[in-house]
Amino acid sequence: MAKLIEITGKALSGEWGTEDETGDGIPVLRTTNFTNEGVINYQNIVTRSIRKKNIADKYLRYGDIIIEKSGGSDKQPVGRVIFFDGPENTYLFNNFTGLLRVQNQECWLPKYVFYSLFENYRRGGTRPFENKTTGLHNLKIDDFVSRFEVTEVGYKKQVDICEQLDRLYYVIKLREEELSRLDELIKARFVELFESENDVYEEIQLEEIADIVSGITKGRKTKSTHLRKVPYMAVSNVKDGYIDWTTVKTILATEDEIEQYRLVPDDVLMTEGGDPDKVGRGSIITEPPIDCIHQNHIFRVRLDENQILPRFFSAFLQSPKAKTYFLRAAKQTTGIASINMKQLRGLPTIVPPMDKQLEYVRISEQIDKSKLLLSRVAFFS
Repeated sequence: MAKLIEITGKALSGEWGTEDETGDGIPVLRTTNFTNEGVINYQNIVTRSIRKKNIADKYLRYGDIIIEKSGGSDKQPVGRVIFFDGPENTYLFNNFTGLLRVQNQECWLPKYVFYSLFENYRRGGTRPFENKTTGLHNLKIDDFVSRFEVTEVGYKKQVDICEQLDRLYYVIKLREEELSRLDELIKARFVELFESENDVYEEIQLEEIADIVSGITKGRKTKSTHLRKVPYMAVSNVKDGYIDWTTVKTILATEDEIEQYRLVPDDVLMTEGGDPDKVGRGSIITEPPIDCIHQNHIFRVRLDENQILPRFFSAFLQSPKAKTYFLRAAKQTTGIASINMKQLRGLPTIVPPMDKQLEYVRISEQIDKSKLLLSRVAFFS
């Protein structure tokens, strides 16, 4: 093993300068240009007026590694890294980041060092070096650089490892593009089947075709001593079109609460509030954990499947018609929008003939199978 500081030396601090008032400033990479994939997002790069002398060594060169010194959150640790492969001597980097430059590139391949840092970050290796102040997470970068170790292998082995990882990354990006196209395809099929100018469907208020309840509050008071620990679905677990089961927590609940709020397959969960463009987001539950219940800021919609199918309804929630209704009905404060039970119950819901709903379900299920096959490729699995 070799110490990172022996490979790159200390991290160079970035520059920020002053506001570019003439338009002749220097492009500066910020943490907003970092991606979680280790590549640079070149959109929205700012230019700054930097008059400081002796910064020639800070202009980025091919193979430079930029590390995040300040940022992150409780869910995303500070210390992300990106690999620079852009035009040389064009970009600088800001003071919330640091530059790691391999000194002996005949011995150490820069991309190999980058991949070592990248994988360490993905495993949470920067967390022990965090210093939290005023809500920000700062990386004790000198301590980290002096203690982090890189596995020593021959130069040819480094090249082979990087070529394999580069190919894997390329394959994954292709898969992501294909998944995105499949998402667009299913939206297009919904529009084709149900939003044609020639299609006029009966509209029914949601409360007429569904049983709707909100969940329980975690901090509620109960006099019962007979409590049981069960899975507890929170707002953060309900995404736009899918459920994230990876972070579902637990709660102590009475048997009556479990019976009243228990989630079953084909329930549709909807969030009460959030970003204005996300209000009313929801998804179907397919295989809920045993006795899973839900938070009070989530609406559980249990549909009359003789009239409307859950998969169709879930897609309808993403349609312009439903989103427009929620945006108009929602109460908005400081960038957060929320709907109440009455507004959800009154949602004008189109109810197409069952054969057309079934046609859409068959199409979407087939596309889901294709997406499942594509998503089985995992980065660094």
